[in-house]
Amino acid sequence: MKFVALTVAATLAASASFAGGYVAPVVETAPVVAPVVPVEAGTDWTGFYAGLQYGQGSAEVSDNGGESDFDGYGAHVGYLRDFGKVIAGAELDYNKADLDEADEDADLWRLRARAGYDMGRFQPYVTLGAAHVSLDTIAGDISETGITYGVGAEYLVTEKFSVGAEYSRSDFSDVIADGVDLDTDLVQVRASYRF
Repeated sequence: MKFVALTVAATLAASASFAGGYVAPVVETAPVVAPVVPVEAGTDWTGFYAGLQYGQGSAEVSDNGGESDFDGYGAHVGYLRDFGKVIAGAELDYNKADLDEADEDADLWRLRARAGYDMGRFQPYVTLGAAHVSLDTIAGDISETGITYGVGAEYLVTEKFSVGAEYSRSDFSDVIADGVDLDTDLVQVRASYRF
């Protein structure tokens, strides 16, 4: 009986010394780093730009003055500010108009406000401003200021280079005599370098 009591006591003593249980050694694991997902920066249209344009158009003089087609080519400079989804700015352009029916050239200057919608690399826009035309004709010299407006679209090929197309109309009143108006329509392709 003493033997049984000693065995029970030894078993209890042994189990008490292991009461904390088995503790596994601590192994430090390397921190898990989430992969970096590149975030594409939004397109920013803000800045100065300059470029060239070429197009074809028609000029119509009211009061049976006739109509003449022309080739228009020239240069433009401007500045745009990107406000998020809305883009606004101003542009000055010069166009030399080579009249087909008359062996004459006209100079067309335009200063226009421009407002567009930011669709990433693509931007549709509208324009509104003032235009000045000057032309030496047999009937007399024409030098008149009028209103111009239009629509266009531009695409960024790279961050520095864009291409686009534009339709514009310019209306001039009383160019040769009272009641004789000149209206021009012009469709152009454009290329611009951004600074």
